[in-house]
Amino acid sequence: MNFNAPLLKPIRILLFPFSLIYGAVVWIRNLLFENGMAGSVSFNLPLICIGNLAVGGTGKSPMVEYILRRFHYRYHVAVLSRGYKRKTRGYVLASMKTTALDIGDEPYLFHTKFPEIAVAVGEERIVAVPQLLHDRPFTQVILLDDAYQHRSIKAGMNILLTDYNNLFTRDWFLPTGDLRDLKSSYRRADILVVTKCPVDLSFIDADTIATEIRVLKHQKLFFTSIRYGELYHILTNQTTTLGKDVEVLLVTGIASPRSLKKYLAENSKCYYDLQYSDHHIFTIDDWKEIMKRFNQISSAEKIIITTEKDAVRLRKFHQQLKDVPIFVLPITVEFLFDEGAKFDTVIETFITQFGTNKESNDEKAG
Repeated sequence: MNFNAPLLKPIRILLFPFSLIYGAVVWIRNLLFENGMAGSVSFNLPLICIGNLAVGGTGKSPMVEYILRRFHYRYHVAVLSRGYKRKTRGYVLASMKTTALDIGDEPYLFHTKFPEIAVAVGEERIVAVPQLLHDRPFTQVILLDDAYQHRSIKAGMNILLTDYNNLFTRDWFLPTGDLRDLKSSYRRADILVVTKCPVDLSFIDADTIATEIRVLKHQKLFFTSIRYGELYHILTNQTTTLGKDVEVLLVTGIASPRSLKKYLAENSKCYYDLQYSDHHIFTIDDWKEIMKRFNQISSAEKIIITTEKDAVRLRKFHQQLKDVPIFVLPITVEFLFDEGAKFDTVIETFITQFGTNKESNDEKAG
């Protein structure tokens, strides 16, 4: 279910009392960690947490992939995620026999794109990290995917993402809003990234956002946009181009397809939307519904487009997919104001100086 659908917004407003209760619980939980009544464990290697304060849709997966592409040639990088909506429990390390149902769609996507990298899942990261290091003892850096609220582990670097279209400063607690954490939790971040920005974002607008967020002295702020890649067939990888004469059936099971819809509106004749809940596990009945909607499009120039995360959950219908023009639209992160190199340097500096900084902090604590 898409909780941001217009028809559901009045219901979310009516649930405001529950959001107050949710916010109180979150406040108490954070207070326990801040006062040391709930403990956090650190590990003797660089841990980089990528997360957000809201539920889904801020672009965590593209950011994880960006960091992997930049650093997996220089370091033994591993990824640890929860593995949302997988059919397994506990710690699982991806292997050649692993499927999306074993580890979840996003970790599986990392695994297929970077097969040489250790990708693991586990609900309890504090337990999963030692298991991962046991299985991959040469690991030098671990990316903690969507672990900003998992405070039992103290990451050396926290990267917090917020959607340009739904800044955390303008949001509210679940279920009325999308926040799953306190707005003040942004203070724990070392890097703040405003994602899904317009490519022509001005310096004035960027400064306005920085003022609204109240960026702290120790924090670095970056702005990114989405760059769409070349369409490729879900099975054959054959590429195609999108033109103004093409009608599209858009099939998604992601939290926030807003940017994708805007892209299709600007680059196709028209598109029809078939939207499922975030991380939706497609069934054969879903596939029949998809084909029914596709066959209702009368144009001879028509294709189905889906996302990379949805593709890993659709490929199980490989027999049905073979003769269907269903294409995957990949996305990458693009840093605005030519600050990609600056971001890379911040990450590189953290990794290379980790041992020195840790020893210095330990001495101060002693």
